[in-house]
Amino acid sequence: MKNSLRALTLLLALPATAATLQVQDEKTGQPLATVMLRVFPLKAPALPSSDGGYPPPGQPFQVWREHTVFSDAQGRAELPDEQAGAPQQLRLRKPGYQDLTLPLAQVKNGVLRLQRETDPLRLAEARPANAWLAALDLGDQARRLHFQTQCTFCHQQGNAFLRRERSEQEWSEAIQRMMRYGSRLSSEDQKALPAILAKGYQALREHPERVGATAPWAPELAQARISEWPVGDAMSQAHDVLLARDGTLYVADNIQDRLWALDPRSGRMTVYKIPHLPGDEPGGLLSARLREFPRHDSTSNAHSLAESPRDGHLFITPSAQRRIVEFDPAKGDFRLHEIGGGFYPHTIRIDAQDRVWFTLALSNQVGMLDRSSGQFKRYDLPARGFGERMTTRYIGALYWLMRHGLPLTNWLKVDRAGTGTPLPYGIEVTPDGRVWFARLHTDEIGVIDPRTDEVRMIATPFKGPRRLRADAQGRLWIAAFPESAVVCYDPASGRFTRYDLPVLPKGSDTPYSLNVDKARGVVWVNGNQSDSLYALEIASGRWTQYPLPRRVAFTRDVEIAPDGSVYTSTSSFPSWHVEDGQPTLIHLQPR
Repeated sequence: MKNSLRALTLLLALPATAATLQVQDEKTGQPLATVMLRVFPLKAPALPSSDGGYPPPGQPFQVWREHTVFSDAQGRAELPDEQAGAPQQLRLRKPGYQDLTLPLAQVKNGVLRLQRETDPLRLAEARPANAWLAALDLGDQARRLHFQTQCTFCHQQGNAFLRRERSEQEWSEAIQRMMRYGSRLSSEDQKALPAILAKGYQALREHPERVGATAPWAPELAQARISEWPVGDAMSQAHDVLLARDGTLYVADNIQDRLWALDPRSGRMTVYKIPHLPGDEPGGLLSARLREFPRHDSTSNAHSLAESPRDGHLFITPSAQRRIVEFDPAKGDFRLHEIGGGFYPHTIRIDAQDRVWFTLALSNQVGMLDRSSGQFKRYDLPARGFGERMTTRYIGALYWLMRHGLPLTNWLKVDRAGTGTPLPYGIEVTPDGRVWFARLHTDEIGVIDPRTDEVRMIATPFKGPRRLRADAQGRLWIAAFPESAVVCYDPASGRFTRYDLPVLPKGSDTPYSLNVDKARGVVWVNGNQSDSLYALEIASGRWTQYPLPRRVAFTRDVEIAPDGSVYTSTSSFPSWHVEDGQPTLIHLQPR
């Protein structure tokens, strides 16, 4: 408290509901631009928790909103007016400086001074995970790309939880646990990495100066505003988000089988519980995966969402079942559609004919639900050989054996190509009605023509195509997950154009997903390792990086609002990696 009071020079008292501040360097007195100022409760208000620690289904409740702004070139920042309710606090953060946190009630119009950080270890600890990942000595580039594909799948590498001291044995046990969760780390690397990681992180802790600086925050941040709303808890996973046409923001809780619905205008939130059918096991068809997880309420693993253009119903992929979930927002009820085959429904989209398209990641298929007939169709995708064809055909039987105690993922040999799991992942419908998908482990994209049912595969000149979206011209924008880039594919010319993320150290981010603001020609990209979102202006090729308020802001999806602002969610698995253990829904207004 004494440090906070020394840091604050009061000039003119204003009501606690508003304040215009200037931020300066404590030593030089010079104004500091691009300081992040976050306003949040001193103590988080309690939310309803009568349903197993979560709000009761179907009963709206109020949630608090956190605000983040950035200082301009003169070091000035105006805090938002909305500070009603519980007592608030203010945190200031800027790379190269010590954080400053103090009660908002003490903040009047005045000057806040930040102290430079000079301790090499603290400087390194304040840097996002991508800086640590880039500094980690993994031996060679091939191993690095494979590691970034398989070991940043669900969480960061290099954050405070991952870089702490572990023995080789502890790393080996962690890797075997991750294999049971679904990683396809090669058998060779399963053996080599425990020693590499134990020694590599130890070297960085002992020599923090090796953890390089990240990209400086851009002046454009002074125009940006970020709002956050809490969703779930440290045992949740706020996986994908969907901004419905009526302005409601939905997020699927993958670990607790809940659908959270937020009205961003009022802060009213409602939780809906995805039904569990008789006979559904805890963890669903993937029950062996969650057996060691501390607490979950899932038989479905709610994953991806899409909205029907016809009636506004939502369709959700439950990755741990062979079904599609339909939700009627008007009635607040669910309908479950049994696919009858396939395995691991993943990303989902709906075309102009109201057909529901989705990838079946582990059975190497694309599925389609024709709502007019209620019938499913599955498209088998090419395999890379007889063994892979048999693996994907009988993947359900393999997981049945794992559910009954055989740890096959720890026994079977795995190569760096992910043979046996081609992994069709993202999916998109282009304006001409064709359905495109990315296959993560085969370095391919593919296209289905619904008129002829023809399937065509196209090799990508980069590794790890993960999720993809179309722009207004029908070009595909693809996240090159391990290569820290996005790539545009033009179906008319067959040409790929690469855009490297502006991240520093170069090549250190893992873009999970992206979306395209078709009206403004902007591609928004999830910066999973760097705690940020990126915006690429297509016409100029100009990038802007937006740091997010919480560390370990691992995000998986991004939605575009009509005004050009964007929504995402912190969705690390596990969520207790997130700074303060609170996953949030995020609204970024770039200007």
